[in-house]
Amino acid sequence: MSQILSQSLTHQMRLEQRLTPQLIQSMAILQKPVSELEAYIDEALEKNPALEQEEPQDTRPESADQVPKIPRDGKVDGTREEADRFARLHSFSEDHDLEAADRVSYYGRRHAESDERDAKIDAMANTAGRERGLNEYLLDQWSLVETDEEGNRAGKAIINHLDPDGYLRVRMEEIGANVRPLISVEVLERALRGIQALEPRGVGARDLTECLLLQVDALAGDNRIERTLVEHHIDDIAHNRLPAVAKATGYSVGEINEAVKAMRSSLSVHPGYLVGDRSVPKIRPDVIVEYNEVGKGMSVRLARGNSPRLRVSERLSELAKSKKNGKDTRDFARKHVEDASALIDAVNFRRSRLLDVAQAIVEKQLDFFHIGRQGLKVCRMSDLAVELECDPSTISRTVADKYLQCPRGIYPLRYFFTGGTETGDGQTTSWDSVKVRVRELVEAEDRKHPFSDDQIAGLLKKEGIEISRRTVAKYRQQLDIPAARQRRQF
Repeated sequence: MSQILSQSLTHQMRLEQRLTPQLIQSMAILQKPVSELEAYIDEALEKNPALEQEEPQDTRPESADQVPKIPRDGKVDGTREEADRFARLHSFSEDHDLEAADRVSYYGRRHAESDERDAKIDAMANTAGRERGLNEYLLDQWSLVETDEEGNRAGKAIINHLDPDGYLRVRMEEIGANVRPLISVEVLERALRGIQALEPRGVGARDLTECLLLQVDALAGDNRIERTLVEHHIDDIAHNRLPAVAKATGYSVGEINEAVKAMRSSLSVHPGYLVGDRSVPKIRPDVIVEYNEVGKGMSVRLARGNSPRLRVSERLSELAKSKKNGKDTRDFARKHVEDASALIDAVNFRRSRLLDVAQAIVEKQLDFFHIGRQGLKVCRMSDLAVELECDPSTISRTVADKYLQCPRGIYPLRYFFTGGTETGDGQTTSWDSVKVRVRELVEAEDRKHPFSDDQIAGLLKKEGIEISRRTVAKYRQQLDIPAARQRRQF
C-alpha cells in the first residue's frame, strides 16, 4: 500500500466579514444607555490626551453686573512701576505656591469671622445617610436583650444567617457548626425565640405558616379565626376554597371573609422587606417625546448627555503630523488621535441612530401617546430594520436598556415593539392591546360568577380577536390575574 503526498497551488474566492476594533467599539457604544455613556466618555477623557470636550458656546454671564469692567482706554489703573511690581509679586507667589496658603487662611478667616457656611459642608450634612439593612436593624435590637454571653453569640449567629426577606432557611446544626466556639442546638433554639419577638414580627420564621402565626399572635384582640385559618387552612385560603373552610371550621363564610381581609391588610409574607429602602433605582430616559407647542403631532429629542461636544486636540493632531518630532512621538500622537476620532464617530452614530429609531417609533405608535396601551400597533424590529436599511441586531442594540419619556410616563424602548394578530375586519392589533382588553373584561365581570378563560376567549372572538383559551390563560398570568375560581367572591 503506497501513499502519495503532493503540493499544489489553487485560487479560491470567498467573502469574509471581519469586525474591526472601531466597529466593535461603535456597537458597544450604541448599546450603552445615557448614564453609562457619560461614564464611558469621562473615562476616555482621562485616558486619551487627544480627546477634548468643547466648552459651551454660550459663555455669557447671567447678569450684566457680572460682566468684567474694562477701562475705555484699555489701560490698567496705576503707574508702570506699580504694574511691574505686581508682575514680580505674582511670579514669586506662583514659584513658591503662596496662593494656596493664602486661600486656606482666607477661607479659614472668613468662616471664623462671619456667619457664612461652606456650601460643600452643607451639602455633606444634608446628604441622606445609608439605609440600615435588616441585619443591622435586628442587631441593634438584640444588643438590648438581656441574655448571657453564649445566648448573645447565638442570637448574632442566627441574625447573620437570615435571608433578606427575614426567613431562616439554614438548619440549626449548620449554624452552630459555623461558629467558634461551637454553640449547641438548644442554645440556638432559645435565642431564636428571642429573635422572633423582635420587630418586624415574623422574622426568624422557618416557613410561611410560622411567619404568619408570629404576626397573628402579635395582633391585638381576639384572633382565633385568623390563627385557625393560618394553622390548618392556609392552602384552602390561597385557592379561595372558602365554603370548604367554613364546613371544616364551623365559621360562616362572612366571618372567614372578614378574617381573610384583616390578614391581607395586616400580615406580611416577607417581613424582612419592611426594613430598609427597597425603592426602585431611578431611571434616566434617553429619549424625550413631547406634544408640539405649535400645531399637532409630537416632537422627539434626545435627553441631555446623549450628544456630548467632543473634539480632537489640535495640539496632538499637529504633533502627529509634524516631521520635527521623532517617530515614536508621532506614532504615540497618531494612535491617540485615531482613537479619539473613532470614539467621536461612534458617539455621533449612536446619536443619529437612536434619534432615527425614536422618531420611527413615535410615527408608528402615535395612537399610544393619545389613548394609551390599547392604541399600540404591531411593530417588529425586522420591519423597522428594512425601513432604516440596517440589520435587526442594530435596532436591538439601539433600544437595549434605553427608556423613552412621554406625557404618559417612562417606558422602555423595547416596549413599543410588539407582535399581534389580525382582527375580523382586516385590521391588526398588538398583543398588548389584547392584554388590555382581557383586563377590562375581568374588571367588568360579576364577581360572584367570574369569567372562565374559555368565556373570555369567546367574548374576544365576538369582537373579532381570534385567540385560544391557552393564550388567554397565559396573558392572565402575565397580568397577575388569578383564575376564575380564585376571583370568585362568596
